[in-house]
Amino acid sequence: MIPTSRSVILTIGLSLLACSSAHAPVAPPAPTAPPTAAAPPANAGPTASAAGERLSADTARTTASGATFTAPAGWTLRNQGAWRILEGPEPNLHVVLYDSQAANAEAAVAAAWPALHPDFKRPVRFSLPLPARDGWEEGHRYIYETSPNERLVMVASALRKGKGWTVLLLDGAEAPVQRHGSQVGLIGGSLRPHGYARESFKGKTPHALDAARVKQLTEFVDHARDQLGIPGVAISLVQDGKVVFEGGLGVRELGKPAHVDADTLFLIASNTKALTTLLLAKLVDEHKFAWDTPVTTLYPPFKLGDASTTSKVLVKHLVCACTGLPRQDFEWIFEFAHATPKSELELLGTFQPTTKFGELFQYSNALASAAGYVGGYTLDPKRELGAAYDQAMRKLVFGPLGMKRTTFDFARAQRDNHASPHAEDIDGKPSVTIMDVNHAVIPLRPAGGAWSSVRELTRYVQMELARGKLPDGKRYVSEENLLARRTPQVALGEDATYGMGLIVDTKYGVPVVSHGGSLIGFKSNMFWLPEQGVGGVILTNADSGGALTGTFIRKTLEVLFDGRDEAAEDLATVAKNRKAIIAKERERLVLPPDPAVVAKLAARYKSPALGEIVVRPSGKSLIFDFGEWKSVVASRKNDDGTTALHTIAPGVDGFSFVIEEREGKRRLVLRDAQHEYPFEAQP
Repeated sequence: MIPTSRSVILTIGLSLLACSSAHAPVAPPAPTAPPTAAAPPANAGPTASAAGERLSADTARTTASGATFTAPAGWTLRNQGAWRILEGPEPNLHVVLYDSQAANAEAAVAAAWPALHPDFKRPVRFSLPLPARDGWEEGHRYIYETSPNERLVMVASALRKGKGWTVLLLDGAEAPVQRHGSQVGLIGGSLRPHGYARESFKGKTPHALDAARVKQLTEFVDHARDQLGIPGVAISLVQDGKVVFEGGLGVRELGKPAHVDADTLFLIASNTKALTTLLLAKLVDEHKFAWDTPVTTLYPPFKLGDASTTSKVLVKHLVCACTGLPRQDFEWIFEFAHATPKSELELLGTFQPTTKFGELFQYSNALASAAGYVGGYTLDPKRELGAAYDQAMRKLVFGPLGMKRTTFDFARAQRDNHASPHAEDIDGKPSVTIMDVNHAVIPLRPAGGAWSSVRELTRYVQMELARGKLPDGKRYVSEENLLARRTPQVALGEDATYGMGLIVDTKYGVPVVSHGGSLIGFKSNMFWLPEQGVGGVILTNADSGGALTGTFIRKTLEVLFDGRDEAAEDLATVAKNRKAIIAKERERLVLPPDPAVVAKLAARYKSPALGEIVVRPSGKSLIFDFGEWKSVVASRKNDDGTTALHTIAPGVDGFSFVIEEREGKRRLVLRDAQHEYPFEAQP
């Protein structure tokens, strides 16, 4: 996902019961102790000391009412009456659990906030319903108004069981929230009422995906297309080595008649990572290197911004999201016209880790791209890095698997039967997006630059289910090295782990292996149940498709195992909340931007890391031209008195540039979760 402010809000708002965030940075005031609370129920457990209990491992705990949750390793837990206060390993990161007999969700949340802020008066930015899940009978989420310069994340979730409410508060600076997002998700995802038994499909025999059950799934997807405004979707389903469905629904591009089919090419984004690590598995089979080979011995110029981290990186760490390197996508999204694989590898030398090696999940596209380039380099060190990788993938992955049309060549893909990208415009209407920004992934293509179809990705899934064999029974890759890619490298929460470009999730008692893909206007997923011999692929041509890919997996599990009917309601809730978030955001955007604001802008701004912005009036509109791509902008007055200019082109909406003047210099400041990029006005 391109991490704009709008995409972050959508991520927080549309996740269901788990309370996590992709956002990030500086610091709110230190929290104060909560007021004295009523005595907790008898089952509340012992009260911790004022200093709290520092946890050395993930630990099962209960709230005052007996609801269960997991407190993460490295956090400090204080029990104080009806409050369970969790302080993160870093300052300015807090999660609070609070039990209440309040009359409604709003009252319960209002009573919880004094644990951190005695005079809490933040306005609610979004009030969103949550479906009843995991034993909870009702749920609500509140996202609070914060201004960009505060760099805060403030979210409350209220969950009801019977007459009691359990409130979960997340209050933190953006940077630690992002760094510890998997741990925050662990707390929220593990929160369940006392005595609740989780749904499990362990030991159950899956149904055959016959015509009737396949119809349930295709009808679910088609209905989701309408709910979410997705123009086109391609899906496939595999069982016991056979393809039971391959096909498409909807159109390749809005306003055009061509339909999606099983051969329509989509940009599969980060699904490419699994294909890249399959290349590495083949090279390990060929004894070109081992998973534990230091990367610097294979490609001596390899360097991160920290020498100690560089020395620790083995081949298996290139796509493990476990090195402590943070997501730093703006530096390849904004400045890529002259980027090459070599320059992107050199850029890694400026990236500093922000967590300890192997400690926490932090996703790095730039580091993942190095995996492919190092692999290609070992085969052909005299060839340009990108060309060596492309050739290695054709020879060792795409060719043997029969993926003849899968390609990294954007021009070739777009001359073929392909889908166009879509996203909602500023008013929530589905629209064709600009494709320009997606070209930024070309120099990092091992991390996300492949185009493929469900027909060809299904061949890959079949090979995974066959544990490394091809349809004719021939061994393609060793089982040992194929499965090594699923070995946990870092935890993602209560049930999921990240390996090498693959996620393994055991939430429902059966392992589900998967990976998703997200670029502008393209959202996708591929998954398989290795113990049941079932798998599938889903490719969409809209940003809203991200709400469908996960629910498609859930619906598949429901059909296979007669699971609880949850996917349809989940989807309906997400679709409703997505529309509500976009509409609410629109209320504060001024378009065309405030003329008084525009009049004070310089004609050009420059950032050492992200290049130039040319500010160009166009009729009543104002355009920010970044060179590689451009967008119309709207203005927004923030609660702290600052003004920001937001890009609003579909798909790249939500890049927020705060206007400021410092030491007599005019600046536009763009931030991601852990970094700040000032653009200074040019003469």
